[in-house]
Amino acid sequence: MRFFRLTLSYDGTAYVGWQVQDNGRTIQAELEAALRRITGEAIRAVASGRTDAGVHALGQVVSFHSDTRLAPEVLCKALNANLPQDIVVREVREAPAGFHAIRDAVRKRYRYVVQDGPIRDAFSRMYAWHFVHILDVPAMRAAAQLLLGKHDFSSFEASGSPRVSSVRTIHDLTVERRTGDFLERVVFEVEADGFLYNMVRNLVGSLVEVGRGRREPDWIGQVLAARDRKLAGATAPPQGLFLVNVDYGW
Repeated sequence: MRFFRLTLSYDGTAYVGWQVQDNGRTIQAELEAALRRITGEAIRAVASGRTDAGVHALGQVVSFHSDTRLAPEVLCKALNANLPQDIVVREVREAPAGFHAIRDAVRKRYRYVVQDGPIRDAFSRMYAWHFVHILDVPAMRAAAQLLLGKHDFSSFEASGSPRVSSVRTIHDLTVERRTGDFLERVVFEVEADGFLYNMVRNLVGSLVEVGRGRREPDWIGQVLAARDRKLAGATAPPQGLFLVNVDYGW
């Protein structure tokens, strides 16, 4: 039995999420079907995180084990020949015995993209949240600093996915304005030792409340301390969210 670590990129627009479901196409189902065609085995693919409908990945990590004799680079090529165009395997590596994409993750990094301003960009509608107001980036950056470190992030956790603990450590949280070909984008990047359900989208939704001038930066600290989801901002829509990479320390 061999263990593998697979790095995957995908456009989540046409999918109802990572996890196999009865109500639509999923990334997991497409990948497992491709693995079955190539190896002849019924393989269960485990992702580092179950991205929701419409959410994208630049560097999702997947673990699986197989009896295949194919070399990793051959397996990578074969998978890409059997997957839809909106799913791409970037790399396949042999992993240590027992490697598990969820349990062994050390850090994850997400990116969220907002296209702010009154003019909507027709080409980024599936890859950014169009927000009609111009956002105050320095104010959001100041608020973001209050979220760094180890905290109970209950205020930013969506219901329906209970965890043993809501304590996580945010190692990095940046907010910057980037200039594109025609329109500017506000890009949030956050890296932590783990994330609660919808935590990134709830953080962004709350920071946008500061960016649009409805709240002062220190409001974020008050919401964090309250441990009450009802006090935070609305959940940002899924299409602006990208899983950038997952770190395993090797």
